[in-house]
Amino acid sequence: MFSSGVPCLRIRISLSSQNNSSLDDRVRSLKIAKSDRMDSQPASRPLPWVLALLLAGVCAWLAYRDDRLMSLLGIVRPVAESTGANPSPAATAPPPKQEKGVAKSEAVVPSAVAGSEKPTSSNPIALESRGYVIAKHQVLVSPQVSGRIISLNIEEGRRVVKGEVLAEVERTEYEADADQTRGTLMRNKAELAELRTGARPQEIAGATADLQEQEEVVSQLESQFKRLKEALKTNSVSMTEFEQAQSSFYSMRKRVDKLRQSLDMMKEGPRKERIAMAEAAVIQSEANLAKSMWRLDNCTLRAPISGTILKKNAEQGNLVNPVAFSGSTSVCDIADLSDLEIDLNIQERDVSKIFVNQPCEVRSEAFPKRVYKGTVSRLMPIADRAKGAIPVRVAVKVPDEEQGMYLKPEMSAIVTFFSVQAP
Repeated sequence: MFSSGVPCLRIRISLSSQNNSSLDDRVRSLKIAKSDRMDSQPASRPLPWVLALLLAGVCAWLAYRDDRLMSLLGIVRPVAESTGANPSPAATAPPPKQEKGVAKSEAVVPSAVAGSEKPTSSNPIALESRGYVIAKHQVLVSPQVSGRIISLNIEEGRRVVKGEVLAEVERTEYEADADQTRGTLMRNKAELAELRTGARPQEIAGATADLQEQEEVVSQLESQFKRLKEALKTNSVSMTEFEQAQSSFYSMRKRVDKLRQSLDMMKEGPRKERIAMAEAAVIQSEANLAKSMWRLDNCTLRAPISGTILKKNAEQGNLVNPVAFSGSTSVCDIADLSDLEIDLNIQERDVSKIFVNQPCEVRSEAFPKRVYKGTVSRLMPIADRAKGAIPVRVAVKVPDEEQGMYLKPEMSAIVTFFSVQAP
């Protein structure tokens, strides 16, 4: 039988009495020597224990430095350690519990920003999301005529009012076109007035006198023709003389008829068709003059809206061409920075918490202490399939004295949506 837990090996053998002497010798030979027993015991080795303690210390230090792991383990870091200041009660207090039914979008406000300011409204929060500031009314100011810029009054950040002069384009060619079309219009108007007025009394009197004179000539030629006709019967005149008298009489009579018709037409006035043609020519000239004046006026580039100049894309002396701009660029960009919007992408799972005219609070990440009131202006009618989100616009009104200071286009902003409609 073997007994466990004992370093030495003990063998007990029961044999008959007749073989005691030989068995004793054999048992003694099976015993293990004391030196062999001491060598078979495991030696004391402290190296594994040292390594284990060192590994445990490293893991504890890493866990202490990792905020996320500390939060999972329920360890609160003292504020004095990270900032070098005495911890405040607000910093050591446990975080407030989130209310039921309140969700946050994926673009949630980071704790460093969200914790810097508390919502100014007592209305429960429905959602928080990050978006970008855009100008609701941004205009690309482009020239409508081609030419060289001879004067430029554009500077980034300068506020302008509607109608203020921004640039001047060379006007020589357009002034010449305007003068030419103005002269053509004057001529066409004079022709129309002449047709509408008709012939003067003096012209009618002169035409009447001419007609009467020719009628006297016709009367003389008729008398001569009749005499030669009678003389021809007695062969007193030649046939040639008779034919000449006959031709002169008939020609003069036709001319008298023509003069009489011309006098009648002069008294009646010009035809309606000629008056209509003259009127059409006047209208065409007026249109050409209006176009010329429009081009001449557009040599002066004015601000289409009141706002702030965002970009300057041209310099004095540049050649500008409206075809080259084609809406993709401009001489300058102007936007009304008092009427802004926040462009957000709300995840589809959270869009049910958003509705039109929903009250909001807007903070820029650059100036988190500046809070602006806003409302949801609209939900876009089409979703973004790639992002799985619905574009939403939040309207923000900025005071005149703060335009372009704290909320600038393309800045990121945090929008807090409240769950209850404002009264």
